[in-house]
Amino acid sequence: MLVAALLMVMLAFAAQALRARRLLYSSLWLAGTSALLATIVFQLGAPEVAVIELSVGAGLVTVLFVFAINIAGEEIYVGPPLVPLWAGGTAVLTALVLLGALARPMAGPASSEAGAEGSFAQVLWQARGLDVLVQMVLIFAGVLGLLGLLAESGAPLDQPVARAVAAERQRDLQALERIAADVTPRDEVHV
Repeated sequence: MLVAALLMVMLAFAAQALRARRLLYSSLWLAGTSALLATIVFQLGAPEVAVIELSVGAGLVTVLFVFAINIAGEEIYVGPPLVPLWAGGTAVLTALVLLGALARPMAGPASSEAGAEGSFAQVLWQARGLDVLVQMVLIFAGVLGLLGLLAESGAPLDQPVARAVAAERQRDLQALERIAADVTPRDEVHV
């Protein structure tokens, strides 16, 4: 029953992610969807998958979406929908039918074993603690790397070192042109 309630709330969050007018709000609704999916997967008895979904889906992807939206800016699309309503509705109904078909066998004996491995915090910090810490370090390093790449004040060829190298090459080229102009061509030898 709890899984069904979480699934309904997750679907509502996913619908809000699609309906949100601003991309930033949409990415936050998507993070909530991913967090609820991680909770559902944990309740179904797959704590490792739940931890990965929570850290990557709700953590890393949300950080990257928010970062990309802040860098690129938000442009509001005004126009006809990119996907026709009938195609989107058909895709959603197909996904719901497939989800129902896949979830049906899980209602048997497997649901009584769900959560038997311990609480979420216990699995997260004790059984999978090293994985979580490595993922946190990777997320942090990725965000810092992106900030470092995008923090340049100009293009790489506009940096002082690049300008100095380009000026030196230009001087060398001008010197070679002067030397070539000073050399007089020798008389050609006819055979």
